[in-house]
Amino acid sequence: MSSTVERAFQAALYADTDSALDTGASLLAADPTADAELDRRGQEFVATAWRRGWQPADVVRIVRRELDDVHARVLSALIRAQAAYDRPRGPRWTAQLDELAAEAPPRTDRFSYATVVLELYRLLLSLPAIEPLEQPAAARHHSKSEFRMLARIRALLAKAEATGFPEEAEALSSKAQELMARHSVDEALLAAGAPAADAPGACRIGVEPPYEQAKAVLLDAVATANHCRAVWNEPFGFTTVVGFEPDLEVVELLYTSLLVQAQSAMAKAEAAQRAGGRKRTKTFRQSFLAAYAHRVGTRLAAAADTQVTDDLLPVLATREVAVTDHLDRMFPETTTTRLRGVSDEAGWTEGSQAADRAQVRARRPLG
Repeated sequence: MSSTVERAFQAALYADTDSALDTGASLLAADPTADAELDRRGQEFVATAWRRGWQPADVVRIVRRELDDVHARVLSALIRAQAAYDRPRGPRWTAQLDELAAEAPPRTDRFSYATVVLELYRLLLSLPAIEPLEQPAAARHHSKSEFRMLARIRALLAKAEATGFPEEAEALSSKAQELMARHSVDEALLAAGAPAADAPGACRIGVEPPYEQAKAVLLDAVATANHCRAVWNEPFGFTTVVGFEPDLEVVELLYTSLLVQAQSAMAKAEAAQRAGGRKRTKTFRQSFLAAYAHRVGTRLAAAADTQVTDDLLPVLATREVAVTDHLDRMFPETTTTRLRGVSDEAGWTEGSQAADRAQVRARRPLG
């Protein structure tokens, strides 16, 4: 005889209707002895997602987008429970586990909770296989000096985001960019002198609605300027960035900082437009962020041309080939897309000016 959980799954997980969901939830609500098996099956669904190439942050992101916070909290509890039986997967994976919501999901009445669980399991079952992000065979570890460098970069960017004075934000952002350049170049020189070359890796960075196209363009510009390559997955709301580990960290830091600064500048620009009697629209915001991404990309590209001395170019060229090869293996087929909805002249002008104020200056020559 099939278990209560199995009968609930047969009723609810493979038929996308509310009545099927109610039937499955009713079965589970009426049988408290099914709770342990229900949790165990959920952990199996999580493990299946890992085998399909997903990572904790990816699944939490899509659950928050498609369902509700309560579903994400149930998922976090399942992931934490499953981690006890999982193999080690590297520092990035561990960091994602550490960021999971710590609070237990609220358990109101049994029927409501069972409904949430079944909705979550439906979504987990629907996740397709995606490109796995494997830990490089020779994963490197940060030295104490590198940790201090990254902590200092984060602190500078946080101050740039928080200050209300444009000149101070410019100075802080420029100093952070200078440290990023030194961090990347030092790593390249270290790898060039090492007996065995490091290997590229990859990470995923969320690119959330709204205005996700413009945000993806901004992330691509930041990745390119920092010796990485980016591939946007629009349906699942993330970009995969391929590169060497120190550069991946820089891309995550700088993209997040620039996006925060862009959102702050856009809010101020909209307030000024409203004060002048002009109503701002979604088209204004889309055009603002598109112009911001375009201008920042231009400035970062100019910086990339002058950041290193000639003797370092062969080292960076070798690493670029390795990154491109890794990208081609992960994504043998990619397509390009054009930005849509960029038609507001005021939004474009304001976004360009905000990018200029972000002041991502050319990096000084290093060698």
